[in-house]
Amino acid sequence: MKDFFQTKLRRAESIVYRPLTDEEHRILRENLCVADDWSLIEVAEGFNAHRCHQVTFSGKIRIGSMNKSYATKDGVMLHSGLDHCFLHNCIIGDDVVISRVHRYITNYVIDDNAQILNVDMMSVRGKTSFGNGVRVSVLNETGGREVVLSNIITSQTAYVMAFYRHDEALVNALFEMSNRYAESVSSETGYVGCGAIIKDCGTIINLYIGAMAHIHGAARMENGTLNSNEAAPVCVGHNVIAKNFICASGSSILDGCTLSNCYVGQGTHLSHLFSAHDSLFFANCQAENGEACAVFAGPYTVTMHKSSLLIAGYYSFLNAGSGSNQSNHLYKLGPIHQGVVERGSKTTSDSYILWPSRIGAFSLVMGRHVHHVDSSDFPFSYLIEDNNQTYLVPGVNLRSVGTIRDARKWPKRDVRKDSLKSDNINFNLLSPYTVGKMVTGHNLLVDLVKLLDSDTEQEYVYHNMRIRGGSARKGINFYKMGINKFLGNSIIKRLEDCPCRTDEEVIACLRPAVGAVGQGDWLDICGMLAPRSQVDQLIDDVKEGRVTSLEMVNERVAQQHSHYYDWEWAWAYDLLLKWHHLKPEELTRAKVTELILLWKDSVIKLDKMLYEDARKEFTMNSQVGFGIDVAGDERTADFELVRGSFDSNPFVKDVLTHIEVKSRLGDEMLARLA
Repeated sequence: MKDFFQTKLRRAESIVYRPLTDEEHRILRENLCVADDWSLIEVAEGFNAHRCHQVTFSGKIRIGSMNKSYATKDGVMLHSGLDHCFLHNCIIGDDVVISRVHRYITNYVIDDNAQILNVDMMSVRGKTSFGNGVRVSVLNETGGREVVLSNIITSQTAYVMAFYRHDEALVNALFEMSNRYAESVSSETGYVGCGAIIKDCGTIINLYIGAMAHIHGAARMENGTLNSNEAAPVCVGHNVIAKNFICASGSSILDGCTLSNCYVGQGTHLSHLFSAHDSLFFANCQAENGEACAVFAGPYTVTMHKSSLLIAGYYSFLNAGSGSNQSNHLYKLGPIHQGVVERGSKTTSDSYILWPSRIGAFSLVMGRHVHHVDSSDFPFSYLIEDNNQTYLVPGVNLRSVGTIRDARKWPKRDVRKDSLKSDNINFNLLSPYTVGKMVTGHNLLVDLVKLLDSDTEQEYVYHNMRIRGGSARKGINFYKMGINKFLGNSIIKRLEDCPCRTDEEVIACLRPAVGAVGQGDWLDICGMLAPRSQVDQLIDDVKEGRVTSLEMVNERVAQQHSHYYDWEWAWAYDLLLKWHHLKPEELTRAKVTELILLWKDSVIKLDKMLYEDARKEFTMNSQVGFGIDVAGDERTADFELVRGSFDSNPFVKDVLTHIEVKSRLGDEMLARLA
């Protein structure tokens, strides 16, 4: 879009336009067309005056050819042409259909093959940037974490804008880049893209509408951009009201959605009366029925229920249960609090979290949590309310069928069809980010157990959470297995192409090619996993003026994303040495054999736990409500016909296959090391 208007101007100048002929003038007048000044109307070759009826022309008008006809879904033929409309300062491309505009269309370029049918009005009122440059008060409704909208914003850039407010020079530089971009796409002329269809709509003001966009029945849309294209059209449905917004390619807002100051990312779907203000929804989010206020929704945030409210929070890969709610103020200084729910978490029905709180990655939140909890050092955990207290069950989600199922389904549910994918997304369940937190959680639990006696019911309070001794001991084992699984996976992948004939070969193959790059803390930058050191380097380059535009920022971030596996191994290698108290020269074939055996044992144990967890879905208790008028074998038969049997369940089969495949992979590696 940035260079669109200049491109269109050059195209308009390259087309040969001419004044109306006397015969065309006569036909137009006979067809009840009128104009303030007929001399301001120019037409291209292929213009057909017979296809213009009851048109009012005002200002400078250019009209293309009128040769095509279109068949609607109802079988009605529409001929390109102009009918019952008022046009002011417009360029009409080839084979456009405009019919029954109740008020007017002003200051628009309408590209080839577009259709505008039964619309109240479309207007550009002075210079506008079409939603670019709008500041969204995300996370804190009272301000302080604003994100500047732009067509090329990514979840990573927005994350840094919102969360790095401590670095004033960085945020100011990003704001300046965003403002420059907004100015570069500003115009006094709007655009309707090639093949776009706009019908049965109300008011459209200051809108940029990309190619192949479909707007059917929208009530009011103002100051926004639909970044639609042929590969990934944008769809807007009935009764939608939107103001100050940008919709990325392949997104849809349907069925009475109400949006104000919002970004809708690639492949994101908002529908069924969902309402949102000052919120960002990045790639592949899905939101229906409920409400979002000042929400930073990273990739794959899902909320589907009428009673659910997401407010003043940062989420990614979230699945919000019905009635999920948070509070962002304590009835003192207003809605100034915020919260963080790290990637992959779930909230159960009627769950509640009092902000400020922070929930660790891949956690399950159950019940009402009225204390300010921080479980960020304990990923893969349950947070359960009991007697108005929050109990942490660390690591237990590593054995959950739901966790593994989610991790497998996300890549399959990537509906982005655009060749340029804005947000950089890493789907890995085990990564330097999550495993690093598991190491921290493991060490905290070890220290905790040292403080407890043998009574497993004794409790420890940590960051407003209670941890029972038994849960702590189990958590240590869960984290050990998860860490060993990650390290083993990394070793096997690293030695995939290594001959492994001598200790020297193994040691050399395991040595990271990137040196120490990747070691240290890792960050989850709204879907992208990267070493803190590399993120800091980019930040320094922005502040020092070596990166000067949003396009350059996006390019650098994409480069970092592409280096994930090289940097992941550097981190894993460093952890491997520390976790097992080894020196590099001690990674001999014999030692690696020990590590592979440990990996194999951990993988099989975790998979067997998943297998048993899946079995719970097929117990007699789960069959309650099936076979409503029968019992015994007939009820079981009804259950199996609807849900399938345990042995035939696809996920159960996947678990068994995974055990077999990993066992074979481990045996093959052990044979190579023998």
